[in-house]
Amino acid sequence: MNSLVVKVVEENGKYIAVDANGKDWTSEVGYGGRKRAFEQGKALEQRVNKAGQNYWWKVPMAEFNSQENNIVSEAEVLESVSIEVPSEHEAVLNFIHSSFSLKPRGLMMNELKWKYLVRSAVRGKNIMMTGAAGCGKTMAAKALVNALERPDYYFNLGATQDPRATLIGNVHFDKDKGTYFSESVFVKAIQTPNAVILLDELSRAHPDAWNILMTVLDQGQRYLRLDEANGQETIKVASGVTFIATANIGNEYTSTRQLDKALMDRFTIVEMDLLTSEEENELLTYMFPNVDSTVISNVASIAGITRVEASSDTARVPFGISTRTTVELAGLLYDGFSLEEASMVSIYPQYDNSGGVDSERTFVKQIVQKFCDDGSGETLFSEIDIGEAEEA
Repeated sequence: MNSLVVKVVEENGKYIAVDANGKDWTSEVGYGGRKRAFEQGKALEQRVNKAGQNYWWKVPMAEFNSQENNIVSEAEVLESVSIEVPSEHEAVLNFIHSSFSLKPRGLMMNELKWKYLVRSAVRGKNIMMTGAAGCGKTMAAKALVNALERPDYYFNLGATQDPRATLIGNVHFDKDKGTYFSESVFVKAIQTPNAVILLDELSRAHPDAWNILMTVLDQGQRYLRLDEANGQETIKVASGVTFIATANIGNEYTSTRQLDKALMDRFTIVEMDLLTSEEENELLTYMFPNVDSTVISNVASIAGITRVEASSDTARVPFGISTRTTVELAGLLYDGFSLEEASMVSIYPQYDNSGGVDSERTFVKQIVQKFCDDGSGETLFSEIDIGEAEEA
């Protein structure tokens, strides 16, 4: 059976989707998808994802032109189709509330928060992704960029040693040119209409970076001051530019700084949740289908126990095992390491070993040993202790 391929035609700002026989499919395709297909000269093919849901995928126009019944001209389509084109607000609503199909399967984020993230972006909000380290903040931000199909720029502010050079530029000297100012890539980024700019690890950035960003992020100002540039004191942020920052907030994160309240107020906060053991198991099974399902389930359970323990009033570990670590652990299992071996190199070094049998590392080792097949390892805690952590 041939797949359904539609062509998008435009008249007075209306984007109309029709198949080769002239049947109107406009109401079945989101406004944003129709507009982008038309602008890129692409056709749209209806496909079905693994969950059995229909979605539209851009394909070369040749896919539409090659259909046997392609006998309807564009003029005939516009003449025969009479539709009520949604308003701009309705089009935005349609895109937001049909956007969950754009979320990659490997991103474990519930539908409400994904739609909130998309809505914030299409409404031009500055977005701050918060949550525990390794929970998928950067992945969610990058998934949003892909879903919006807009120009994107990435800046890791946590790794920036010279915020002024990264965000503004540098003064250079050349024997032929003399002294001249070289703008940063960030200056180019903010002048790109509809760009999505990812500011990763904002909570690790130097306060100088925050000061520079204050006017850039303020909806009432939206400019960057270039003190060194001759004849150009300020740069205006282009229309439609969206900033997405990621931040680890809390005392448990080393090398992070308490974000300035004025800076925080410039963002809409989207908090990423820690995965449950079931969600962790689903993610790891999807990413590593060839690893034994029982072992994958054990990895998810180990992570879940540490997260519950870390959140208790009498926590014996300062933080739970992150999803970033469980993915690394599952990758080691895929490459032939045992669960115990993989834990020794990817989990144990994260926890303090001082204190002997009362140390953080000893407690985590006991959790892992409970799930190891060989049963090796001295019993350091009672089964009741571990059971309480699982049931909490």
